[in-house]
Formats: sequence, C-alpha cells, structure tokens
Amino acid sequence: MAHAESEITIRRSPQDVYAFLADGLHNPQWRRGVQSVALTGGTPGALGAVYSQTLTGPGGRPIAGDYTITASDPGKCLGFQVIAGPARPTGEYQLTEAATGTVVRFTLDLQPKGLMKLVEPVIKRTMRAEVDQLDNLKNILETT
Repeated sequence: MAHAESEITIRRSPQDVYAFLADGLHNPQWRRGVQSVALTGGTPGALGAVYSQTLTGPGGRPIAGDYTITASDPGKCLGFQVIAGPARPTGEYQLTEAATGTVVRFTLDLQPKGLMKLVEPVIKRTMRAEVDQLDNLKNILETT
C-alpha cells in the first residue's frame, strides 16, 4: 500500500480550518497542481458532495482528479475518495484542537493494482508531495 501523511499546526480554530478544507473550491489557493475545481453534486463540504477537479499531470498535461466527500465531521474530520483519474487514493484530514490553534494531519492511501504496482515509487513520491503542501494551507489560513 502507498501511504503518505503530514502534520502541521495552524493558528486558526478547528471550525475555520474545516470550513476552508471542506469547500473544495479553495483547493487551487493552496494545492499546487490544481488547475480547476467545480462542485458537480451535493452541498459544498457535505457527505456525498462531488468535485470535478483538473490537475497538472506528467509533462504538464491536464488529468482528472475528481473526488467525493466520504466523511464529514465538522471541526474534526474530512474524508474523501478520488473517483476519476489514473490514481484514486483515499484521503483524510484529521483536526485536533491545540493550545495554539489546530493540528491538521493529512493522510493519503492507495492500493496500487495491476500495472500501477510497477510505478508505486512514483505514486508514493507524488502522494508525499501532496501531503507536504500543508505549509501552503497554513500560510493561506494564517494570513487571511
């Protein structure tokens, strides 16, 4: 299984962090590689919401990265499943209140199958780069 996780403390309340993360329309603000995103089904950030997302793939080519919200516990947990694109990991943001704000833990998991097993090291690097973008999230939330 390919796994990546990262953790950071953000000087904002868990409710503020959750509200920002739950609305996928914010993704281009803090996630490099997100070209566009649109809500295509459900209520923003609610269980079952579906976001159509275009990512920058290998060689700069656009690739699909659509996802659906699979867990929604405001101020505590937001889970998602990628439903379109070459890799379809599950992800989760765990939020824990801290004296200085909110500890955010971002995890991604993927069980490569078939030919994807051959490129698992590349998948792991990509997943690592994705979770390491929490610094961008911190900068956005602490300056707005």
